[in-house]
Amino acid sequence: MDTRAARQTSPVAAPPVDDEGRPVPLHDEAAFEAMARAGELAARTLDFVTPHVQPGVATIELDRLIDGFMRDHGAVPATLGYRGYPASSCISINHVVNHGIPNERRLREGDIANIDVTVILDGWYGDTSRMYLIGDKIPIRARKLVDVTYDAMMAGIAQVAPGRTLGDVGHAIQSLAEAARFSVVRDFVGHGVGRRFHDAPQVHHVGRPGEGLVLQPGMIFTIEPMINAGRHEVKILADGWTTVTRDRSLSAQFEHTVGVTQDGVRILTPSPAGYTRPPYG
Repeated sequence: MDTRAARQTSPVAAPPVDDEGRPVPLHDEAAFEAMARAGELAARTLDFVTPHVQPGVATIELDRLIDGFMRDHGAVPATLGYRGYPASSCISINHVVNHGIPNERRLREGDIANIDVTVILDGWYGDTSRMYLIGDKIPIRARKLVDVTYDAMMAGIAQVAPGRTLGDVGHAIQSLAEAARFSVVRDFVGHGVGRRFHDAPQVHHVGRPGEGLVLQPGMIFTIEPMINAGRHEVKILADGWTTVTRDRSLSAQFEHTVGVTQDGVRILTPSPAGYTRPPYG
């Protein structure tokens, strides 16, 4: 008898890899619960700032409130200092697609704005964003864009389950957005998240059914479609962060962090206040 052969164990399955060949982490139940705590705090941060998102408030003041709330609850803002980013949140108004840097610019009646926050709580990253309608006089097309963007995100989330693919997720988002005559930004994607801010896999918000990474229980990533009222092309401004639509059309974004479970999907960043799409409250 060959004792060496007898000691051999079954081959260990190779970890899944994304389209760029990067290993995709598979998280256990303890990690899911830690991510749920971080995600809950991120969502509570947005709940907290919601009453302050009004015409006349400067975005830098909203950022100060966000920073203070995170720190008061035992967390720190992940964006502050990340690759030189200078603020504790991203606040993107009207034709700004993402990574809008809070400043002295005051919100105006009729604006739409995305507020994107990420907390680091006990070493875990909770990442979410939400749209806001500023005031009561919102143009009809702007309101429709916000509603369609939320529906597109939720359509993508509905595709998340073991055995489905990231192509299924992207296709659901793209189909819904384009049916409403809007376009999906290609230059930015969702991402894996956990103990790292940005990890594998990349989550494209366009795609073909059945293509791309096959989803497995334990994967955790963001779904965060950016939908434009005009064309999908964008450009980054001289500050190296602020991204705008090339045609200056309006843009909207929602973001949830989700985990693949044995039988479907778990949203890890639901609003404790029950907020989904604006108007809130």
